[in-house]
Amino acid sequence: MPDLKFTKAHEWVKVQGEIATIGITDYAQSQLGDIVFIELPKPGEEIKKSSQFGTIESTKAASELYAPVSGKVIQINDELVNNPERVNESALDKGWIAKVRLEDVAELDSLLDESAYREFIDKEI
Repeated sequence: MPDLKFTKAHEWVKVQGEIATIGITDYAQSQLGDIVFIELPKPGEEIKKSSQFGTIESTKAASELYAPVSGKVIQINDELVNNPERVNESALDKGWIAKVRLEDVAELDSLLDESAYREFIDKEI
């Protein structure tokens, strides 16, 4: 996972060119438990770094999703509408939430790399 960046709110982002794929971390899905619903952003929607762009609900709790970067939503993972459990099964792959055209690449500098994120969650446990 060296090409992933993380937030302290447990979202991940993977950048390829000017496209950022966003999801929640494996740690987050394990803390939530069985995911039963995901409110996805709308294609074409502008999202801003650190602002809410969706909601994820499990049998235990509901959590807001916060954008790790700013940009325009160009694609959502439609499969999650009818199969939200994909996030539990594959949070870092098939469970991605949205793809965004990056507005400002410099925003990535404020995100955690994998080792910093692991240190962060180790302190939470």
